[in-house]
Amino acid sequence: MQYQSTRGQTDSMTFTDAGLTGLAPDGGLLIPAAIPDVSDRLADWADLSYAELAFEVFKRFTDISEAALLELVDRAYATFLHSEIAPCVKVGDRYVLELFHGPTLAFKDMAMQFLAQFFEYTLEKRDQHLNILGSTSGDTGSAAIHGVRGKSRINIFMMHPDGRTSPIQALQMTSVLDDNVYNLAVKGTFDDCQHIMKSLFADRDFKAKYRLGAVNSVNWVRVMAQIVYYLHAGMRVMRETGADSVQFSVPTGNFGNILAGYYASRMGLPVKKLILATNENDILTRFFQSGIYESGKVSHTISPSMDIQVASNFERYLHVLLDGDCAAVVAAMEAFRATGKVDLSGQRSHPAFQLFASERVDTARTVSTIQAVHRDHGYILDPHTAVGVAAGDTLRAPEVPLICLATAHPAKFTDAIREAIGIVPTHPILDALADAPTRCDKLPADEASIRRYLAEKLQPEHSPC
Repeated sequence: MQYQSTRGQTDSMTFTDAGLTGLAPDGGLLIPAAIPDVSDRLADWADLSYAELAFEVFKRFTDISEAALLELVDRAYATFLHSEIAPCVKVGDRYVLELFHGPTLAFKDMAMQFLAQFFEYTLEKRDQHLNILGSTSGDTGSAAIHGVRGKSRINIFMMHPDGRTSPIQALQMTSVLDDNVYNLAVKGTFDDCQHIMKSLFADRDFKAKYRLGAVNSVNWVRVMAQIVYYLHAGMRVMRETGADSVQFSVPTGNFGNILAGYYASRMGLPVKKLILATNENDILTRFFQSGIYESGKVSHTISPSMDIQVASNFERYLHVLLDGDCAAVVAAMEAFRATGKVDLSGQRSHPAFQLFASERVDTARTVSTIQAVHRDHGYILDPHTAVGVAAGDTLRAPEVPLICLATAHPAKFTDAIREAIGIVPTHPILDALADAPTRCDKLPADEASIRRYLAEKLQPEHSPC
């Protein structure tokens, strides 16, 4: 499988090179040259364990030997606390796909644990080192840090918006004191962090000099790994219910999670509808309701991982909507960069557009959903998952099983849960962080400051690279 840039100005490359590169040199996002059709294999795969299914999916996208890939998959999912890895739980008349049983209790672990194994294996094989530069609105940072902490060939520099994650999300990152981990609290928004990261990756000389790599969902390996849980849950629910299709409701801000669901449908999973749920930061809802993609001001909410106004994975979807016309993608992204707006209303009849429905769920409705689900079913939703449940209940297609993605354990958002239902959820992993020492550097939200910081820390005396 070869990989190409959405902007068409980068030579095609292998899976391994794409994973190490992260963002394409031309500023685009790397995508596979073709999406494999596995519709004739779904019946055979329905009884596979999660790790077995992951192996079957990954081997269709990678250039890693099957023996090595099997070992990487086994190591990645051995870190999860539930025997099913991603159990699908019936809650009322919907299913909740629990993606929070990994080491940092968030769905980002589902991909990040494999990505960390991929990095370690590839760097050892090539005798190379890598400096990861990432940005996070909360969960990506801790998942990435916990995946690569202590690894001798990797340094990780993770930017997060200062004061705009939950306290526990921040603690999960800043309490990791390994020498190869650098936490940067940026005085701005997540979108500021994303902009800085993409600007530095676009500087080819700087990226090459400091061997920068990505763990955000701009890295194709992340999206590929997330395809698995759509296939796994979809096949299980269809078998249990006798349905011939399923629909998913996904809380999202960066478009990477639900994009994996789109690729699962392209691979052959019968998906009736992908319901995209946003909070007050509703750039994606506004897009799917109007066809106009236009950024706005970031609002701070009780679902902070979704407090995003520029979705970094949108370009992959744009490439689909524009039928692979790379020049049109470049023109659209340039228009968005210049004006903060691009009109794609002409693509609303495209099948890839029609598959999606979207709704904005504000904070009041998020809270009322947490309250109702707990009252009626004794189940506690984290605020992000509650956004997805609320939108899913409204937009679901009748008679088709609804699967709502649970993206984080509620114990990561104790303040919001306490205010909603008067309960403080706990988890042993988080309890162990009480009074933990922390380390973090605070920096202004400008590219020059981050550039200087990286250059200083990556001098020979600071880095094995």
